[in-house]
Amino acid sequence: MTASPSLARGEQTKQLIVDTAVRLFREQGYEKTTMRSIAQAAGVSVGNAYYYFPSKDHLVQEFYRRIQEQHSAGCAEALAEPSDLDRRLLVALHAGLDAMAPYHEFAGSFFATAATPGSPTSPFSDESVDARERSMAIFRSVVDGSTSKLDDELRGDLPELLWLCHMGLTLYWVHDTSPGQAKSRMLVNRAVPLVDRLVALSRLRVLRPLVREALALYRALR
Repeated sequence: MTASPSLARGEQTKQLIVDTAVRLFREQGYEKTTMRSIAQAAGVSVGNAYYYFPSKDHLVQEFYRRIQEQHSAGCAEALAEPSDLDRRLLVALHAGLDAMAPYHEFAGSFFATAATPGSPTSPFSDESVDARERSMAIFRSVVDGSTSKLDDELRGDLPELLWLCHMGLTLYWVHDTSPGQAKSRMLVNRAVPLVDRLVALSRLRVLRPLVREALALYRALR
């Protein structure tokens, strides 16, 4: 079914506003970029900009959605077939870095706002639930398609725990000034085997009480 011309134009305008906002975030930082300046640079009326995005925070959520779509697309083919957990996690984490790479230039100033407690742009906020679920779905796919043997109780929480690892990696990446963020890539390559080993060790009977206690603490804090 072909989209109506007005719907197609609407999507183009929406995309233009997002593209313009990302460019201005890169050029002048998140805080200094206003909805008015975005509308002016995009060549649309301020009212039109607010029609698509009631606030800058709504625009940020669309930006998050774009990154998650790129992240998912970047690892979909590799995750389509079952494979070992470590291979799947490597693919997912590197695809995440690929998706974020074009935005590293302004990531620091952007993160300063997102890291503020109670900020609607925080990846842990209620406003970010859609982007968070899209991202977490990638790590559910990592676990669901894994051919590695997993502890039954850990399996349910593992996607979210891996997503938290991804959030930690993102924080490191924001502050990574190495050329092309090469240290972030090294972190992935060296940390994934450790995560894979810890997951495998969790199945040992002698460690099960400790694993259960750790999971209970995690669930209490969640």
